[in-house]
Amino acid sequence: MKKSKILLLLILLSIFLMACSPVIEDPKDDDPIDEEDPIDNEPEIVYFDPVETNQPNTDFKPAFEGQTRISGIKTTTPYTVTILTEQLSEPWGIDVLPNGDLVITEKDGSLRVVKPDGTLSAAIKGFPPINSSGQGGLLDVTVSPTFESDRLLYFTLSLKSSKGSVTAVGKGRLSEDQTSLTDFKVIYEATPYFNGVGHYGSRIVFDNEGFLFVSTGDRQSLQTRNNAQTLDNGHGKVLRITTDGKPAPSNPFINQAGAHQQIYSYGHRNVQGLAIHPVTGDLWASEMGPQGGDELNLIESSKNYGWPIIGYGEEYSGLPVGEGLTQKEGMEQPVYYWDPVIAPAGMTFYSSSVIPEWQNNVFIGGLRSRHIIRLMIKNDRVIGEERLLENEGQRFRDLAMGNNGEVYAVTDEGRLYRIGK
Repeated sequence: MKKSKILLLLILLSIFLMACSPVIEDPKDDDPIDEEDPIDNEPEIVYFDPVETNQPNTDFKPAFEGQTRISGIKTTTPYTVTILTEQLSEPWGIDVLPNGDLVITEKDGSLRVVKPDGTLSAAIKGFPPINSSGQGGLLDVTVSPTFESDRLLYFTLSLKSSKGSVTAVGKGRLSEDQTSLTDFKVIYEATPYFNGVGHYGSRIVFDNEGFLFVSTGDRQSLQTRNNAQTLDNGHGKVLRITTDGKPAPSNPFINQAGAHQQIYSYGHRNVQGLAIHPVTGDLWASEMGPQGGDELNLIESSKNYGWPIIGYGEEYSGLPVGEGLTQKEGMEQPVYYWDPVIAPAGMTFYSSSVIPEWQNNVFIGGLRSRHIIRLMIKNDRVIGEERLLENEGQRFRDLAMGNNGEVYAVTDEGRLYRIGK
């Protein structure tokens, strides 16, 4: 046999043996994790078409992919929805006491204590004069981190005077038998006062250092709207204060002449949702836009969030807001926005593992949309959206995490819901 034929046979034999041999990868190469690898404990996520199918009010383009109309998601863990009471009168804020009871504000100036079984206390008074017209009233409530020793509750309210009304913060002591509120004191006023009944903002939440974040609105007037862009007032801001109403020591404008020293961030229209991320400690906010352009924002110290210079909505007349800009240097983009609006209200992060797929998700009450929004967030971006309780037909005003992995929600129509296992 010729040498060339022998060489060809040897080459073919080598190729055959290589094809039949197992491949041994270099152990220094990255080993892709199998879908069933026990290292990855995150629940499997199935994505669907975006939950919003209606036409937007505007033709604005998002600044980045996923800023609006993200893929839909659906909860697969079984859970129950229970109406604990329908006897509340325009509830606005809700928080949970260490013993599991709920404290709920009512817009007309009453506080209620509700047992986890729905047992409702008598109306508790003890507040200063409130302008409850329009969007005003006794608004948010949060429980002191040291409640078991000081029994303090902190509130926001539309304080009434001969000068008009103002978003104010106050605190009072809940009695041991939970039937009265004493020693109420106003500790902060987001001046100036204004003769209007809209856009008080008015969420309040403790940060991890024991300071209070408070949101305000632009007071819903062309006369006051531009206050959101200036630092000499408390309109259209997120504020950070001590429990006595003083500026938090590390506030960004505390040494700036003429600045309202309680300011943490500015350029807001009407923030009705504030919540602290349970892992990162970051502050997140839900903000009402005009016609279109409701926002979810990651709030950072000293940042300008753009209102009324930029946004993804339009005036109720259909005209542009200002120059109709959506982006401008030095102004923050929303992490997420909705068009048409949902009218986002109170919000809470789910910090429990009772329903694993909800862990670290944010839940937001929808007023106009009449459902609860669940958003999955990863690396400070929204990666999935779900609508819960769509068939209830309720305006969801505020939400709070219970002590046992449940979510409580109150509605303008007077209902208190328990959602969980």
